[in-house]
Amino acid sequence: MPEGPELHLSSLFVNKVCAGRLFAGKVEKSEVNKNPEVPFSCPKYTISAVSRGKEIKLILTPVSAKDKAAHIVVRFGMSGSMKFTAEDEIPKHAHLRFYTKDVPRHVLSFVDPRRFGSWDYNGSWQPERGPCVMTEYEKFRENVLKNLSDKAFDKPICEAMLNQKFFKGIGNYLRAEILFRLQIPPFMQARAVLEALKNQNQNSDLSLSKKIKIKKENPDILQLCHLVPLEVIELGSTVYDYDKSEDYTGFVNWLQCYFVPGMKTMKDSNGRTIWFQGDPGPLAPKGSKSKVKQKRKSADVDNKQPKIEKTTTKRKAGRASSAAVKKEKIEEIETEPVEKTTKKRRGVTAKKVKVDKKIKTEGELVKQTPGRRKTVQEPSSQGSAVKTPAKRGRAKLQVAEDVATPKSRARKPKPELSHPPRNSPKPRQIKSVRKTAPSNSPKVNTKLRRKSAVPNSEDKS
Repeated sequence: MPEGPELHLSSLFVNKVCAGRLFAGKVEKSEVNKNPEVPFSCPKYTISAVSRGKEIKLILTPVSAKDKAAHIVVRFGMSGSMKFTAEDEIPKHAHLRFYTKDVPRHVLSFVDPRRFGSWDYNGSWQPERGPCVMTEYEKFRENVLKNLSDKAFDKPICEAMLNQKFFKGIGNYLRAEILFRLQIPPFMQARAVLEALKNQNQNSDLSLSKKIKIKKENPDILQLCHLVPLEVIELGSTVYDYDKSEDYTGFVNWLQCYFVPGMKTMKDSNGRTIWFQGDPGPLAPKGSKSKVKQKRKSADVDNKQPKIEKTTTKRKAGRASSAAVKKEKIEEIETEPVEKTTKKRRGVTAKKVKVDKKIKTEGELVKQTPGRRKTVQEPSSQGSAVKTPAKRGRAKLQVAEDVATPKSRARKPKPELSHPPRNSPKPRQIKSVRKTAPSNSPKVNTKLRRKSAVPNSEDKS
């Protein structure tokens, strides 16, 4: 929220734009704002402003002595500011409007986008707020050192500095800059930090000139509460000025700790973020961890992954990703050299090659040929196969005992086989006989008679 320097700069802005101008008519309030109406209307009056801490007072002075003067105490809240524009360029969130008498008319507006600001007609400074750190430094210092026994100083110094009863005008970025310059841990007890200043003032026998010299060279925390806001006022622009045409480079370069890359951040008990460097202090909230501010990395457009549309579900997205991975694997296999695949196929086919045999039964001849289905010859008229009891719908054939003799069972030397060409098709797998055999022919048990698909070279001759 705007702090003491922002309110002081706003008062200087009002005095600058309203100098030599006359205002007239009624003070208007927006319909959406819940603050009370301003019952002030005058044919001619002037406007001036003065600030105190985080409050600003707009003084309305009539030109005629018959009319009564009035004032409005305004508090900016989280996003308040003062604007001066033409009548046809009134900002969207202008909740208080003061019109000039000249033609074309201009408008002084209190702008508050978030509507946390407030005002009091003919009100006074809030009594619970202490002296201003900028305009009432001596009273401010005395008020702090005399009330060190207050419960507010039992808290960490970073939380005590936001208490407007003692540190009126100090806000979030000011406390970070002040503690950083003195290298004071933000979560150190406030009373322990400020008691040393109280003893120093009581035992000091230095002259006034030496005190001023020490104040400039080695200021303490209360002196920095007065000097640091004055430095911001000298810059003339802050981060809380919502005019987009304003250049903030001077203010950004002035910051040493607040929102600076490399500094640590931690939230206090009130949920406010404190920026610091080094050890947070003994009163840091339990379980909270400090974070380090890092620079923003530039976006790499080329390395960005495609975003999944909102309409797709997680399951569909997972399927799409797995399908993409499978497709990549298939492409890798297809792009492999042909020599590797042929070598593997040669090894597999060489092991499976066996010498084929003719299976003779009574009245039929079954022969296995490579790449073709089994064919069964018609039974001859001389004899028929002896059927055995059917098992699971299949009829078994009884093989003659004199078909295989010990000599015929002896293994013959395997012939040298020539390797098939590289691009030759793989032999088809032999299927069951029952699919191609005639309906009247006896069925053969394929489990016992299955042999290799490659015929013997001697049989071919």
